[in-house]
Amino acid sequence: MTARSTRTGAEADAEDLDVEEVLALVNDRRDTGRTPGRASGEQVPPPTGPTQSDAARKPDAHHRATPWPQARDIAARAARAARAAGAPRSGTPTGHRAPTPVPLDAALGLTLAAPLTALTDLPSFDTSAMDGWAVAGPGPWDVRDEGVLAGHAEPQPLSDGEAVRIATGARIPPDTTAVLRSEHGRTDTQGRLHATRETKHGQDIRPRGQECRNGDQLLPVGTLVTPAVLGLAAAAGYDTLTAVPRPRVEVLVLGDELLTEGLPREGLIRDALGPMLPPWLRALGAEVIAVRRLGDDAEALHKAITTSDADLVVTTGGTASGPVDHVHPTLQRIGAELLVNGVKVRPGHPMLLARIKENQHLVGLPGNPLAAVSGLLTLAEPLLRTLAAHPAPEPYALPLRDEVHGHPHDTRLIPVVLRGDSAVPLHYNGPAMLRGIAAADALAVVPPGGARAGQELELLDLPWASAGIGVCFT
Repeated sequence: MTARSTRTGAEADAEDLDVEEVLALVNDRRDTGRTPGRASGEQVPPPTGPTQSDAARKPDAHHRATPWPQARDIAARAARAARAAGAPRSGTPTGHRAPTPVPLDAALGLTLAAPLTALTDLPSFDTSAMDGWAVAGPGPWDVRDEGVLAGHAEPQPLSDGEAVRIATGARIPPDTTAVLRSEHGRTDTQGRLHATRETKHGQDIRPRGQECRNGDQLLPVGTLVTPAVLGLAAAAGYDTLTAVPRPRVEVLVLGDELLTEGLPREGLIRDALGPMLPPWLRALGAEVIAVRRLGDDAEALHKAITTSDADLVVTTGGTASGPVDHVHPTLQRIGAELLVNGVKVRPGHPMLLARIKENQHLVGLPGNPLAAVSGLLTLAEPLLRTLAAHPAPEPYALPLRDEVHGHPHDTRLIPVVLRGDSAVPLHYNGPAMLRGIAAADALAVVPPGGARAGQELELLDLPWASAGIGVCFT
């Protein structure tokens, strides 16, 4: 299975850009229509779902929940508004979203916030492309006793009729005509070198500047840093890359019924989300700064949210209206703005997205594991992707092998495996089940009413199932 995301960007001046400009360049080159771009300083439109007070008063809040595609767009636009705000939070010398120099060994998966410009010619000197002999003039040639190795100073010039042993990557002696490969030369009884095939001028010599000249733009702003980009940057002389930093995420695990070890017992169950969410969030490009287990404690939740310095707070459970569901009351208490309050999707419809501060958000995930995954991909993924200035993945679809039942009014997300040119729905896809998604390659987006066999459905790749940068879980 191949990655559906590709590096994008646009030519830019050599000066550094802010994060909003980086994403604007990315979107200019690749607008999939999934997350419409807006100008810097845009505002998130009023949510179509219920407001805070509506949610508290209306018993039919679910029926006015946000449609699934619109919820994803709102999350992406919220991230753009947060970046546009860009103000440092209290106690921090600079804003989290400001582009920053990052060492090469920490830059994998980030987005370039400045063009990668050649700091030198590549190669920076004429170099041998093969093991063999550097030769001058027509043969046969007299061979010098000492050879030329990579990493050594410039060798002495060659005279016509002279040759010297040379290694791949070694500097070419001045006045060299060509490099004769080891397999294309022989020596006679007098030690003279003869070519066994025609030798052309400049053969197997990589001239200085063949790949680039000092000052050439190698990669534009908006390029995703892959292993190959790291290699190119190192070859070009870089020790750090100016990149958009990873969004910082704090995970708050709620629920008194959760165990962290051992078998379920006496009405208690194992916490599946605590182990699952942090690596999944890292695979989405986030830096997970803390995972905290709070139980069903309203005051602890209030303190954790109001003291968090993360770009995104993710809570698990407590998003419904039960006696110990404290997320909505806490958000109302701190004056947070609900941008998405319920989504028309199964599983996971009680999910929510709130703006806590101008540049800080909270995603409330349902407590059931597969429902939480649905919330993660519906709200957290587009928000984190946009904060990191990553391009939206190219949407793609495959036909279903089997019929899938749908919800009468809501989108369904169903785990599938990919077999050839079709998607095969998996069983064990209830909101509390992880058995299906643990074996899945993707989630199929099933429209209200269901889908017949052979019908093409949009697919959401899972990080470990794609061949892209998302495979990195560190």
